[in-house]
Amino acid sequence: MQLSPHRLEVMNYLAQKIEGVMFDYLRPVEDHWQPADFLPDFSDENYLKEVKLLQESCNDLPYDYIAVLIGDTITEEALPTYESWLMDVIGIDQQGEEPNAWAKWVRAWTAEENRHGDLLNKYLYLSGRVNMRAMEVSTQYLIQDGFDIGTGQDPYRNFIYTSFQELATNVSHRRTATIAKKYGNPHLSKICGVIASDEMRHAKAYKTFVAKILEVDPNEMMLALEDMMRKKIVMPAHFLRETGVKIGETFTHFSDAAQRLGVYTTIDYIEILEGLLKEWEIEKVSGLNDAAEKGRDYLMALPARLRRIADRTRVPEMQYQFSWIK
Repeated sequence: MQLSPHRLEVMNYLAQKIEGVMFDYLRPVEDHWQPADFLPDFSDENYLKEVKLLQESCNDLPYDYIAVLIGDTITEEALPTYESWLMDVIGIDQQGEEPNAWAKWVRAWTAEENRHGDLLNKYLYLSGRVNMRAMEVSTQYLIQDGFDIGTGQDPYRNFIYTSFQELATNVSHRRTATIAKKYGNPHLSKICGVIASDEMRHAKAYKTFVAKILEVDPNEMMLALEDMMRKKIVMPAHFLRETGVKIGETFTHFSDAAQRLGVYTTIDYIEILEGLLKEWEIEKVSGLNDAAEKGRDYLMALPARLRRIADRTRVPEMQYQFSWIK
């Protein structure tokens, strides 16, 4: 992937412009929720009763739901991979006495995200419905195997990816919140809801970063967006596997479960794309060269083409047995 040196110039310029703005999308550590706020307090004499109630509230959750919640948890717990990846992006400089604004953002963002996997992991452990060792093996594999999301060191492609991915995780956690409530588990519904809220704030930040770059470098950002959508946005857990299973094979079954459950579907993917094209006002961007104009034409026609493909797609029925679920 050939990148213009202009990327670094743009990133350095924007780092000075948006350092204050980017922290509007984060919360002060001391004022923010922590996993302990939603879990039984084992120093309390009533903790056994709380654990029993938690387990009873999980008894009726469907098999696919537990599978999706585990897959979401593993995805959230692979944060060491995501942070190390982003720290290598052009313009994100953590060297010297004072890291630049982009490095501060990545650290603060991953610190907030880290709470999600921590909370869900402990909740699943207490639920009694999960083979924790099998789940932990998958988590270790996912961090060990890493990922390739098609962005390289390009900040433009990385910010496009994170804009899309944060919106996708917002949809997923919001839907799991709704389903938990439907099955009589308001506690889990609240947990998924607060995580979804975090994801939306983070999505707003990354969408802002893309919008700022579009203002100063519209041609290159348009081409980056075209490239990412031609390759398709892959999920960060696309290498997900279990013991004895090939890399990525478990992710396919996890994705099928999410589709069957309606937690995250092909239509959601298309609607996220449509929303981003509208929010970034891609149709109105001016001053484009011929290559970028062609890229825009492709992007504006893409949602309709994807909908035609989605109409022919059928989700497999539930057959696969996850090693994660007791």
